[in-house]
Amino acid sequence: MQEQNIDFLHHNESAWNQQATEQNEWSQPVSAELIKEAKEGKWEVHLTPKPLNKEWLGDVKGKKILCLASAGGQQAPVLAAAGASVVVYDISEEQLKQDQKVAERDGLSLKTVQGDMRDLSVFEDESFDLIFHPISNHYVENVNPVWEEAYRVLKKGGTLLASFFNPVVFVADRNPQDMAEGIIRPKYTVPYADIKDLSQEQIAKKLKNNEALVFGHSLSDLIGGQLKAGFLMEDFVEEMQPHPRFLIDKYLPTFLATKAVKLE
Repeated sequence: MQEQNIDFLHHNESAWNQQATEQNEWSQPVSAELIKEAKEGKWEVHLTPKPLNKEWLGDVKGKKILCLASAGGQQAPVLAAAGASVVVYDISEEQLKQDQKVAERDGLSLKTVQGDMRDLSVFEDESFDLIFHPISNHYVENVNPVWEEAYRVLKKGGTLLASFFNPVVFVADRNPQDMAEGIIRPKYTVPYADIKDLSQEQIAKKLKNNEALVFGHSLSDLIGGQLKAGFLMEDFVEEMQPHPRFLIDKYLPTFLATKAVKLE
């Protein structure tokens, strides 16, 4: 199917602005009580549904952390309350407002910047000790600039923590009847793109409903792309989807997360 000429970035910005104003699951700021606990040393953050192994983070106190495409008032404020100096960078102004609300409410060292995750030119080289990048790069067509820019703005010895979907979730036909009957029917190839693989009618429906357009990247780009950017892969985890949306979620881990380091 031929790729349709759609400004997916601005559409996705609008879609996430709407989700934020509607207070969806990823747009509900953490409570003052949770921030109070974080300031006392009792906290956790998530790259995947399970709490992140804190060994991946190390001691965050005093670290400069970039929460990349990670707005919504959830992860970044916790890291700030734990003692980090945090910058949240996201395409959605309304999502960023959620972080601002928590920072102002609880007196946190947190700054928000609006922009495209593939372009971090607003930041100088070697600006951050750590980048925290939870599942979000399936909203851009090409993930490789994300890794290249992350490598540039990280200090030597800095760490990139990233998560993403196993691309297998994008392969099957999403016919509800197939799912009800336990049938996985391969229909799409990876890399996947709504703007390439869906029909005009399906795309029109997503646009009308202001649903974000998504892309299913290959592992060559998701993991190999980090290596090509210069990172050393230090650790890797897979995790099952606790609330399966697709049939394949019941059979193999569809959340993936990586810990990558910019060498000295």
